[in-house]
Amino acid sequence: VQLQASGGGLVQAGGSLRLSCAASRSIFSMNIMGWYRQAPGKQRELVQDITSSGSTNYADSVKGRFTIFRDGAKNTVNLQMNSLKPEDTGVYYCYARYLEYDYWGQGTLVTVSS
Repeated sequence: VQLQASGGGLVQAGGSLRLSCAASRSIFSMNIMGWYRQAPGKQRELVQDITSSGSTNYADSVKGRFTIFRDGAKNTVNLQMNSLKPEDTGVYYCYARYLEYDYWGQGTLVTVSS
């Protein structure tokens, strides 16, 4: 499985960005897909993910601000990020679990300026 992430960039606090993760297999065949992030000097952490049945899991810090959704036509899993804060800055990684294997896309940098 290959994952291609896109959509990062520089945005001011309070702004919005949308990240997109394109997969080489059907996104609906994946057990889980989601987004992790890693801030400078910190461990990688879950941002939000979605299971094959559509259930979502998210970090408390993004509740009410971020939304993960699937686009079947484009075969992408997207992360809509609103009301961005400087503490959302980091490298965001697309993730997928297919069968018993984990796959990672390349990171995309999100920088939120205050």
